[in-house]
Amino acid sequence: MAERSPEPRWLDDEEMGAWLALNGVILLLPAALDSQMQRDNGITMFEYLVMAMLSEAPGHTLQLKRLARVTNGSLSRLSHVVTRLERRGWVRRQPLAENGRVTMATLTDSGYAKVVESAPSHVETVRQLVFDALDRSQVKQLQEISEQILRSLDAECPSERAALPR
Repeated sequence: MAERSPEPRWLDDEEMGAWLALNGVILLLPAALDSQMQRDNGITMFEYLVMAMLSEAPGHTLQLKRLARVTNGSLSRLSHVVTRLERRGWVRRQPLAENGRVTMATLTDSGYAKVVESAPSHVETVRQLVFDALDRSQVKQLQEISEQILRSLDAECPSERAALPR
C-alpha cells in the first residue's frame, strides 16, 4: 500500500492575498513594459535589458554565461536575442582570446546609442507603473523582498547584478 503524501501547506488568507497580488504583477508588468518598449523603441524589453546590462559592464562586454545570469535569461534565449542584436549591428559576439570556448558579447557604439535613446521612455514607464505608487520605505521593502525571492529562485542572480558597476 502506497504511503499518503503529507497534506499541502495551504496558503492562509493573508498569504493568498499577497500571492494573488504578486501574480498580477508577474503577469501584467512584463507585458506592459514590453508593449511600451516595442511601441516607443522598436525592441523587446529583453533586448533592451541585454543591451542595458552590457552598457553598464566594463568595456561594454560580458561573457554570455554571465550576461544570461544578470538578465535572468537562459543561455538559449540569450543566444537568440544576441543573434538578433548582431544582425542590427548593436552587439558583437566573439570568442575570448585566452579561451576560445568562452564567448563574449560586446555592445557596439550604435547599440549604446540605442540604449541611450530608449532609456528615457523606459524609465518613465517604470516610474509610472511601479515607483510613483510607492513611498521610499516601500521601495526599500520592494528591493529586499524581490532579492529574497530571487535568491530562492537563483542564488547567483542578485550578487551578479550587484557586481556590475553603477
